[in-house]
Amino acid sequence: MQYALEHFAVAVCAVTGVLAGRGKQLDLFGVVVLALVTALGGGTVRDLVLNVSPIFWIADPRYVHTAVIAALATFIIARFWELPQTVLLIADAFGLALFTMIGVEKSLGCGAAPTIAIFLGVVTGVGGGLMRDVLSGEIPLVFRRGIYLYATAAFCGAGLFLLLNHFFPGQPQNRLLAIGAILILRLAGIRWKLGLPLFQPRSAAPTGRKPNVFSPPANS
Repeated sequence: MQYALEHFAVAVCAVTGVLAGRGKQLDLFGVVVLALVTALGGGTVRDLVLNVSPIFWIADPRYVHTAVIAALATFIIARFWELPQTVLLIADAFGLALFTMIGVEKSLGCGAAPTIAIFLGVVTGVGGGLMRDVLSGEIPLVFRRGIYLYATAAFCGAGLFLLLNHFFPGQPQNRLLAIGAILILRLAGIRWKLGLPLFQPRSAAPTGRKPNVFSPPANS
């Protein structure tokens, strides 16, 4: 089950890599590179941090094969049918949910503390997409104001999984519930534009009121 889940996550993220290359004037090689970076980037960072050797896709090249096949299939389909932007967002939400859980479980299996497992789960979920957006010349999704509940959804799902595992250790539904929570939060954020409050400090104290005590004194 875990192995099939990992390959499905790799395939879904490879699809988002291909779709992110639309309008960038990339050839087939460039599209495949984007797909590979998206599908394997987050897990690579996770394994490097955990000092896992060899890295998962080097130990098992079939992950690379899965990503390339998914990329080629998406490339061909996209040349004949226009895929809406929502396809990219939904596919990315699935990739985020699946890879976050894979990252959490692998981190725990390597002996990482729960807090570190949550962090590495989020890194696994968002890392590939971050690299994809940087290579394609876009502001990464995780940093965009209009991309709702992205890393937040991954963080909440990872935390829910650890909480469920604490009270119901070893139950297979724990993974499914956590994946579902990430998907629901992410898709609800997209649908209803939900997000965390923005940090908007007041640039200057209003006239006639006492200035901020942390502001430097004016030059005399």
